[in-house]
Amino acid sequence: MKTKQQFITEYKTQFPTIKVGSEELGYTLLKSEEYETTIDEWAEKALYEQAKQKAIAQAATDKAALLDKLGINADEAKLLLS
Repeated sequence: MKTKQQFITEYKTQFPTIKVGSEELGYTLLKSEEYETTIDEWAEKALYEQAKQKAIAQAATDKAALLDKLGINADEAKLLLS
């Protein structure tokens, strides 16, 4: 798993500058403070998504372990709960 600082370093390498705007209105570069805030927000979102994916994987592992312990499969568990 990556740390927030690793995400920040990765994003700063991939995006040394960030432009906002559109073709019609033109683009402007984010100022230093806005740039840092944007990179920080991206890193926070990446951390959240990473944690969410880890939780989903852990839940699947836990479910499989429980079904194995009970000696049933997922379809049999659904039948029991219906």
